[in-house]
Amino acid sequence: MAAMLLGFGVPVSGAWATPGNQGRIVRRAEELGYRSAWAFQRLLVPAEREPDPRSGMEVYRSVLDPVVSLAHLAGHTSRIRLGVAVLNMPFFSPVLIAKQLASLDVVAGGRLDVGLGLGWSRVEFAASGVPYARRGARGEEFLRVLRALWTDDLVEFHGDFYQVPPARMEPKPLQRPHPPVLLGGGAGAALRRAGRVADGWISASRADLRHIDQPIAVVKGAAEQAGRDPEALRFVCRGPARLGPAGAAGRRPLTGSAAEVRGDLDDLRAQGVTEVFLDLNWDPEVGSPDADPAAAVRRAEETLEALAPGGS
Repeated sequence: MAAMLLGFGVPVSGAWATPGNQGRIVRRAEELGYRSAWAFQRLLVPAEREPDPRSGMEVYRSVLDPVVSLAHLAGHTSRIRLGVAVLNMPFFSPVLIAKQLASLDVVAGGRLDVGLGLGWSRVEFAASGVPYARRGARGEEFLRVLRALWTDDLVEFHGDFYQVPPARMEPKPLQRPHPPVLLGGGAGAALRRAGRVADGWISASRADLRHIDQPIAVVKGAAEQAGRDPEALRFVCRGPARLGPAGAAGRRPLTGSAAEVRGDLDDLRAQGVTEVFLDLNWDPEVGSPDADPAAAVRRAEETLEALAPGGS
């Protein structure tokens, strides 16, 4: 079994999410041998709580843009891969995001991982002027346009949602044929789509990490049915981590002592996860706008050092 790859969440949520702290945390992660650093997207917080309970989470109150954040970090790092988990496709023009992400891959020296999703916030859909219906079909067409812009010399596309007259887009991404594209989503259709058309799957912050082998099996099954090699896919897990005392009752995965968290990482690898990024943005003492930024950075650096790849 291949070794687990370990990444870390970029400070993008709450009071600790400053340019200085972003550079400090991700440079330290790079020094310690972490493979990747990941940001996420949130456009709006509704004035009133939506039916989806995620809309009331502290982590969403104040969030920096992920593409801007990763472009900033590209100039402060040299080795660590830079990922976004995830950008919601319906809120973008595929032509605009193709240009932005190709440019980001170039300025990062070919270190970009692209996570894409369909979105769930009806407030964000309404504000973006995009219908909530047919999100899946829209997303699949978006992916076809994106890949054509990144790989074809001359692009022409006529679909149900997007139109591209005969045109060229340069420069192409530095990675060929294009940066890895991973899809999020936990519904059956989303998992099967990841298996059919993507380079892998990214789990959500609320995923059940005790049974993550179940959605992984769905993705792999869809890949096999599509004639693809399921073992070539990547399975990236967002890990809301929080170090604390050992042996706590009701401990959830990736919380507790460093030894307990390392055991959880071994369990995730056994379930088929290929990469975990530890994301402290989901810790209310870190990712809240009301949190103490200095204390948040200390907690992050302690976590980075305690769980560094190759550590004991």
